[in-house]
Amino acid sequence: MRLALHPEPIVTYIVDRNINYTNVCASKCRFCAFYRTEDHPEGYVLAGGALAGKVEETIALGGYQILLQGGMHPGLALDFYTGMLKDLKARFPEVAVHGFSPSEIVFLARRSGCSLGEIITELKDAGLDSIPGGGAEILVDRVRQEISPNKCTADEWLAVMAEAHRQGMRTTATMMFGHVETFGERIEHLDRIRRLQDETGGFTAFIPWTFQPGNTQIRVPEVSSAEYLKFLALCRLYLDNVDNLQVSWVTQGPHVGQIGLLFGANDFGSTMIEENVVAAAGVSFRMPEEQMRRLIERAGFVPKRRRMDYSLRE
Repeated sequence: MRLALHPEPIVTYIVDRNINYTNVCASKCRFCAFYRTEDHPEGYVLAGGALAGKVEETIALGGYQILLQGGMHPGLALDFYTGMLKDLKARFPEVAVHGFSPSEIVFLARRSGCSLGEIITELKDAGLDSIPGGGAEILVDRVRQEISPNKCTADEWLAVMAEAHRQGMRTTATMMFGHVETFGERIEHLDRIRRLQDETGGFTAFIPWTFQPGNTQIRVPEVSSAEYLKFLALCRLYLDNVDNLQVSWVTQGPHVGQIGLLFGANDFGSTMIEENVVAAAGVSFRMPEEQMRRLIERAGFVPKRRRMDYSLRE
């Protein structure tokens, strides 16, 4: 299936940085080791200068996109988000902003008294280029009630993506598996992504990763790399209408990521100049671009830089 969709011997990747503009979050998900409450001494909100410094460093390291995500901060209004985007675009017009998960957008819509469409339009007009698939976890409300009861529902997550697609924005879709879900619920998640993609065609890629239990409130054994690879292959077969499948070397390590290229994946994801959320669970892999290119080549493919929409930069 991977060769049918991508007969060329190319594996793509992107040079970007995950920037968490805040770690304050009202969701308090049981699987998250990163968030802090509003009154916690370690809670933060990045000021304009600190955020700009991170982007400048990203550009210096060859980056051309930032993944901008934070928590569901109860004290930040819509103008904080639009102001942040406008400032970034004014300073760095060449840097693409891939930002704000559906959970953040739903939370912001509720607090602002605006519709999802109005919020997405405001963010888009301020400079948001695309939306990542964070906060999907498992798109089954039984699971969501158990691990993240304060977060948006599965229908709301899908509604954000459908509206973004209607407004011409491209997005990604994700799955975090290996915690309290059943195998049937994993399939329900895949099916809901597949049906929305049939309607809109707006997902550029699907990224499944395994739950990392360290420092969290959910005590389960970590999914094996063998199970991860088998499920990656199943994702490639099931989501035949989503062009690109990404490995999760951030949770599995670089060499399992490399093997994943032979289990259906055609994308190696991001070089991850910075990553904080998975690292908070005790898993911290880093990969220079040269190492990523070498891993792709040693798996028998040609590495190519890409943009979020999967157009090539080289």
